[in-house]
Amino acid sequence: MPAENKIDFTAAASRARHIRELYEQLEKRLHGSAWTPQELMLGYHCDLGELGRLVMAAQDRWLHEGDLPRELEGKLAECLWWVLVLSDRLGVDLNKAFKAKMDDLDVQLTQSVARNHQEVMTPNEAGLGT
Repeated sequence: MPAENKIDFTAAASRARHIRELYEQLEKRLHGSAWTPQELMLGYHCDLGELGRLVMAAQDRWLHEGDLPRELEGKLAECLWWVLVLSDRLGVDLNKAFKAKMDDLDVQLTQSVARNHQEVMTPNEAGLGT
C-alpha cells in the first residue's frame, strides 16, 4: 500500500478530543455550557485568519514581530486540531472522507493533466472548482 494511503487520523483525533474535553470543562464552569458546533466553527475561523496573516508574513507581505517559524507551526497544528474537533463533533469519519476526497481529486486531476494542453478547461473540469 502506498504511503499516501496510510494516513490515519485516529490517534490525532483521540488527542484532539481529549484537549477539547478539557476546554469543555472550562466552558461549562465559566459559561454554563460547552461550545456549540457553530461556536467551534467561529473559533476555527478566527485561527484561520491568524494563520493567513502568518502565511503572509512568511512571504514578507505582512509585518510580524516574533518567532514566525514557531508561530506558523503552532497555528497550522491548531487549525488541524479544529478540523479534527469539528469532524468528531459532527460525526465525520475523517479517515474515510480524506481518502475518498483524495481518490476523487487524483482521478479528476490525472484526467485533466492527460488532456490536450491546448484545450481550454473550466476550473471545474480541471478539478479546481471543488
